[in-house]
This record gives sequence, structure tokens and C-alpha cells, in this order.
Amino acid sequence: MEGVENKKIRKYSRDRRIEFFSSLGMLAPYAILFTLFIAVPVVIAIGLSFTVFDAVQRPTFAGMLNYITLLTQDEIFVRHVLPNTFLFSIIVGPGGFILSFMMAWLLSQIQKGPRTVIALIVYAPSMVGGVFVPVIWRMIFSGDRRGLVNAALINWGIVEQPIQFLLSPTWIMPIIILVTLWSSMGIGFLALLAGILNINEEYYEAAYIDGLNNRFQEIVYVTIPNMRPQMLFGAIMSIVGAFTAGAIGVQLTNVNPTPQYAGQLILNHIDDFGLIRFEMGYAAALSVVLLLMIWFFSKLSYSLFGEKPDE
Repeated sequence: MEGVENKKIRKYSRDRRIEFFSSLGMLAPYAILFTLFIAVPVVIAIGLSFTVFDAVQRPTFAGMLNYITLLTQDEIFVRHVLPNTFLFSIIVGPGGFILSFMMAWLLSQIQKGPRTVIALIVYAPSMVGGVFVPVIWRMIFSGDRRGLVNAALINWGIVEQPIQFLLSPTWIMPIIILVTLWSSMGIGFLALLAGILNINEEYYEAAYIDGLNNRFQEIVYVTIPNMRPQMLFGAIMSIVGAFTAGAIGVQLTNVNPTPQYAGQLILNHIDDFGLIRFEMGYAAALSVVLLLMIWFFSKLSYSLFGEKPDE
């Protein structure tokens, strides 16, 4: 009997080792890619943020100098970039998330064939936005009479001379927000749609038996609670997309910084110092601030949609 027990113990230990190394092998590709392309760059950026570095000479340790300069001497960041980034993110982040959820819910109410076609059409701008921005949107908001908006305004007698939309500090931020919302139906939208479609219909039937009266209550009490993981993913994707946007403004105006810094976002500021001025240490400090912003709002999203300990 003792020999049989020892064999069982050895077999169990061998199976556990095989299971451990199999799991390790499956996790290894992700762990390697995560380490190389996320963890290591973040650590390097944090380290460089405490240095003066011009991408040519060796970095020189500067302590908190970059962060002090950022908050006390960089008037462009304090007066333009930070307010613009928060305004843009508050509108585009929650706005894009709400639009994605509404569109996903509406599509879930129609048949599979039309739903697939419309979902592809809605999702397409997020994939080809970099192509359409400099072509389609410049044509729409062109500052001459050939621009679609200007042509319509002149034909309707609203204005006599074309408006320089893309060079106007008044118009550039609303246009950037509009274009970003247009292309915000990305992977988060698909996750929300999948979440809604995978909810068991029996939950809705039980809810109506218990006294549910309308579609709004259906969304609040059945749909959202049963797709919280997808809601969390969609919210985080919207937050990351909002805070890391910036290329659109430069593509529309063809300049960095944007006219009078009216459309300047934190990513544009990072590009300005890192890729144009080659002040890599200061650009790294800006990227760390951006990382902290994303982390804070991601934690806020998790507090809203994440699983609670008692659930």
C-alpha cells in the first residue's frame, strides 16, 4: 500500500509540474512582450524624467527639476495644454463611451445581417481615421470656398467670406473633438456590443415578471449590471484614447504647436519637446504626468464598473 501511495504522490507531483510549466509556456509570450514594450519603456521614461537629456549626450541627473519646471515655468502647459487636455478628455472620454454604448445597444435590437454591416461601417473610422483625417476632414473644413462647410455657409448667406476653421483658435478645438468622436467607435464599441448580445434573455424575462416597465429600466437594471467587465474595458479604452489623442490636431492644421496653442494637447506637448526640441528628459516628465492621469481615471472607472468584493 505504501508503494502505491508513493506512486500516486509522484504522479501528482509530476502532473503539477507539467501543469505549471505548461501555464508558464502559455504566459511567456505575453510576459515577454509586456516586459519589452510596456514595462521597460515605462521604467526608462520614469528614469529619464529625472534627467537632462538631449538624445545625443549622456543623461545628466537633475532630480525634480523637470517636474518643478513643468508646474512653475511652463506657462504653455499650465495655461493651454493642461486645460485643453482636461476639456478634451472630459468631452471625448465619457462622450465617446456613451456614444459607443448607445450605438451598441441600438445595434443589438436589430437582426444579425444588418447589424453586422452597420457595425463594420461604424467601426471602420477607428481603423482608417489616420487616412481620412487629412483628406476628408480638411476638405470639409477647408478655409476657402471649396470647403464643404464654407460653401454651404456662403450659399445660405450666413457668411460672405470663408472662415479659416483649421487656423482659428475659436474653431480648432471643437473640430478636433468632433473628428475624435467620429472615430471613437473602436475596440471598446465592439466589446460593448458583444457584451450586450451575450446577456441571457431569461434575465430580461425575469425582470419584466418582477415589474420592469420600460427599456430604460431594462438598460439600468439588467443590461449594465450583466456586462460590467465589458463596460469597464470600454471605459478604460475611451480614457486611454482620449488622453493619448493629439495627432488629429496636428494632422488637421499641419503644424505643431497648433495655432495659438488652442488645440494643443499633452501628447502634442510631448512630441514638441521630445521630437522637435529633443529635450528628452522634459518630454519623459510630461509622459509620466500623462501616465498618472490615465492611471487615476482608470482607477475611477474600475470603482464604477469593477467587481465589488462582496459580489
